[in-house]
Amino acid sequence: MDRYVVFGNPIGHSKSPLIHRLFAEQTGQQLEYSALLAPLDDFTACARTFFQEGLGANVTVPFKEEAYRLASSLTARAQRAGAVNTLSKLVDGSLQGDNTDGAGLVRDLVVNAGVSLAGKRILLLGAGGAVRGVLEPMLAEKPASLVIANRTVEKAELLAELFDDLGPVSASGFSWLAEPVDLIINATSASLAGDLPPIAASLIEPGHTVCYDMMYGKEPTPFCKWATEHGAKLVLDGLGMLAEQAAEAFFVWRGVRPDTAPVLAELRRQLAAG
Repeated sequence: MDRYVVFGNPIGHSKSPLIHRLFAEQTGQQLEYSALLAPLDDFTACARTFFQEGLGANVTVPFKEEAYRLASSLTARAQRAGAVNTLSKLVDGSLQGDNTDGAGLVRDLVVNAGVSLAGKRILLLGAGGAVRGVLEPMLAEKPASLVIANRTVEKAELLAELFDDLGPVSASGFSWLAEPVDLIINATSASLAGDLPPIAASLIEPGHTVCYDMMYGKEPTPFCKWATEHGAKLVLDGLGMLAEQAAEAFFVWRGVRPDTAPVLAELRRQLAAG
């Protein structure tokens, strides 16, 4: 049986085994997918042991940068992202690193939610790895502008400089922004702490602005609640991104693209059931 895993620490909460089991059933692929708790101080040895027999792995926090260093080769999007969330064992036994996070986000927005990014004013909140991982695919959609806002402006400026060859990307502090935008994406970890990024409500044009939180939960995140209260046209959480980045990884490994709609519906059902 072809073996795949997701590495993380912690990893018990991971939805990836369920997602990939459903993908495999749907597409008739024979594979085994499990979660593997990698030691914080020795991810590399753990991964190398698995890949003696395993064929592919997803990588979640806190190992995406280590997976980047472990890979023998990198896809263009992984190089840009500076992090790897998908490892594949090639025919010669070497490991290729890829990053499917950005493709997952764009597909969730464009295909699932019907939100065009072309010509739009986009605001990305945060300047960590989650933002770096999605910048290339987002800029490929040709937005009119993409602003990276962060508490530490220098971090946002560094990212803007790294990606300015791909499109109109710039940096900002949270408090500098007041004019409405077409799309706000929260890539900060504020929702995990029950907090909001310190941004002005004037950024939302009621009935027009779309708001997206990369986090998700049984209840709407604080950012999603805030967006709804201020009249956002559409409010989305990150569960669709989770399903779509997994589908992209499945496609990389198996050459088959699963239908995410029924899988996403099952994830929502289980999330609601608690």
